[in-house]
Amino acid sequence: MARRSRRNHSPAFKAKVALAAVKGERTLAELAEYFDVHPNQIQDWKKQLLSKAEHVFGASLVAAADHEQVQQKLHAKIG
Repeated sequence: MARRSRRNHSPAFKAKVALAAVKGERTLAELAEYFDVHPNQIQDWKKQLLSKAEHVFGASLVAAADHEQVQQKLHAKIG
């Protein structure tokens, strides 16, 4: 069996595969065959998705608070 060259998957592809794994409609083996990746890789992407999911919603709150502070400083300078 010939070795396959290393592939780089896009973040969108990884998210698509991880979400499919989270849904649980198919087994890891079925997903691995369908997306042509190793089941261990799917498990890793699923773990990453679940561990970092809170940052998706929390990051916007922090950015909004920083934006509000900057806006208040600028309004203070203007008068």
